[in-house]
Amino acid sequence: MSTPTASVMVPTRNRAGYLAVTLASLATQRLDAPYEVLVVDDGSTDGTPAVAERSGFAYTRHRRQRGPNAARNTGIAASRAPLIALVDDDVRAPCGWLAALLEGAERHAWADVLGGPIRASLEGPAPGACGRESPPLTTLDLGVDDRETDFVWSANMAMRRGAVERLGGFDEDVPIYGDEEEWLARLHAVGGRVAYIAAAGLEHRRAGADARLRALARAEYRRGRAARASDLRKGGAPTPTRELRNLAGAGWHTVRRRCPQGLIMGAHSAGRLTEALRSA
Repeated sequence: MSTPTASVMVPTRNRAGYLAVTLASLATQRLDAPYEVLVVDDGSTDGTPAVAERSGFAYTRHRRQRGPNAARNTGIAASRAPLIALVDDDVRAPCGWLAALLEGAERHAWADVLGGPIRASLEGPAPGACGRESPPLTTLDLGVDDRETDFVWSANMAMRRGAVERLGGFDEDVPIYGDEEEWLARLHAVGGRVAYIAAAGLEHRRAGADARLRALARAEYRRGRAARASDLRKGGAPTPTRELRNLAGAGWHTVRRRCPQGLIMGAHSAGRLTEALRSA
């Protein structure tokens, strides 16, 4: 078999419906050179194995849940290409995404890591918004031009194999949220650089019941707790008083703007405050 130009890794767990859309989008990439897709199942108990096997892509399954960084390490060990791309299992990649990422890697030979825009896509009965709040899921938008940056996110992130060999894999003891940041911090510590590739964008999806206000608020509460724990690990967490102030601000936003997504912001702040009080 010829060596692929890129290895695309999809860590996944219990998201069969989302995964089907992700893999379908990866199957339609317009690229003249060969590429490979590796699905790493982190101990799913739903229909994920059937979805992955129907795709025809390489598939590996952990017997038990080990976390996203362990799944990434499993994929890295199985990959063969000089560029290793990570995507989440709830994205949709347009047909030119991988070509744009590879072209960016050629243009920016100085970059050890590359990443592109991550755009929110709420499909279904999503709550209204006033436009002043951030989307209720991970996004990234650094503009319409390529640039150097400090961080890109693992929903749309590519690493040169040489950088992985130099630094080693992802820390499997780091829990979800900010899980890729520890590896990127190690990269910066040895002088590594990161490039934002404006043309290599994809969609980060929430669909059906997951796009409803209640589901988004529950997810943001969990994300808030994880974000606070991540800040504590990095030694930069705000005081509980500041977290309380942020929660009050989200409530004011909801009432003043009559904005349903203010409730989602409030759920995130409540999660952060809960974690602050728990660890006080």
